[in-house]
Amino acid sequence: MRVLLVEDDDDLREVIAAGLRDGGFAVDCAADWPEADVALHLTAYDCVVLDRMVPSGDTLAPLEGRRRAGWSVPVLCLTALDSLDERVRGLESGADDYLAKPFAMRELVLRVRGLSRRAPDRLPTFLTCADVVMDVSRHEVRRGGVLLSLSPKEYAVLQQLLVHRDAVVTRTGLLEHCWDEMADPVSNVVDAVIAGLRRKLGSPGLVHTVRGRGFLLSAEPGPC
Repeated sequence: MRVLLVEDDDDLREVIAAGLRDGGFAVDCAADWPEADVALHLTAYDCVVLDRMVPSGDTLAPLEGRRRAGWSVPVLCLTALDSLDERVRGLESGADDYLAKPFAMRELVLRVRGLSRRAPDRLPTFLTCADVVMDVSRHEVRRGGVLLSLSPKEYAVLQQLLVHRDAVVTRTGLLEHCWDEMADPVSNVVDAVIAGLRRKLGSPGLVHTVRGRGFLLSAEPGPC
């Protein structure tokens, strides 16, 4: 899942981005609304974490404008403006959730994960292939009833493969959804994560390489 973080404080932005990445999200960052607006035009996000007060002003006005235009990406306002009136104003302007600073990183990750499941292409609670079951709400994967210990990137890649089960997912598609703007598109990061995922999923193999195209998750033998 890919998240846009809009926060003008450099140190806090780094801390939040690191926490969300540890939670399994690909995170792009913006320090002000104009920068965020460009990112929103270029990339499909599962959730936006939005600071209220940035150099260009209160972000509720542009948020409300986007909502009126039919924009439906879930938004969590993360701000020190925590009075009841401000929280109500934020929700009335189009925010889906509101978290006051200071906050616990664990709570932020859980809230963003919950909001991401409300995205237009909302995921079902369970994704399955053969005896592999992903519990999206619990962020857990089991094979044959055994809980697997996956890294955040392995989980994200497996989720994409499960969503597109029995269809080819390209390396570019995985990079765009599971990695953020800091990823090197010519590196072998995707292949490394796929290798680790195959090892942890065990036999019989479910992740197949489709030469020249990408990867396929299927209980059936895959093409070469």
